[in-house]
Amino acid sequence: MEDTLLEAARRLHHTLKARGLSLSGAESFTGGFVAHLITALPGASEFFHCALVLYSPQAKERLLGIKREFLQEHGVVSEATAGQMARRVRRLAGTALAYSSTGNAGPTAQEGKPVGLVYLGVDGPGGTVVRELHLKGQRGEIIQQATLELLRMLLQEASG
Repeated sequence: MEDTLLEAARRLHHTLKARGLSLSGAESFTGGFVAHLITALPGASEFFHCALVLYSPQAKERLLGIKREFLQEHGVVSEATAGQMARRVRRLAGTALAYSSTGNAGPTAQEGKPVGLVYLGVDGPGGTVVRELHLKGQRGEIIQQATLELLRMLLQEASG
């Protein structure tokens, strides 16, 4: 899986550089793993501005300005929250594209939502796209699968 993840990050690097696009991110359950893969390759400073790891609802509220009532209504693990995270970090960082991840990698249900439920967001000039996934496996496997899908979503958005 590691080779596949790095290859997806390489393709994203190439596309973002070629198109002159900048990138930022807001990660929750992936814990910075997406940013790690992007910055593990040389040249990321040409396009990658920042990534916030917002693990608690309080961090999402304080740093991104997502209202507590919104999080209570929709849940931290939700399509709506993933969309808000991507939009808000893009505005905050001033980048062409932004991504977000929120989900439950386990080992137990969270907010009554099952292990493996994931929402990935990408925000760009054309709007926000959020994808819902139902992944299987151990915690690390779920995070890796979601990260690969998010890199693919970013590549698709960056490619136009």
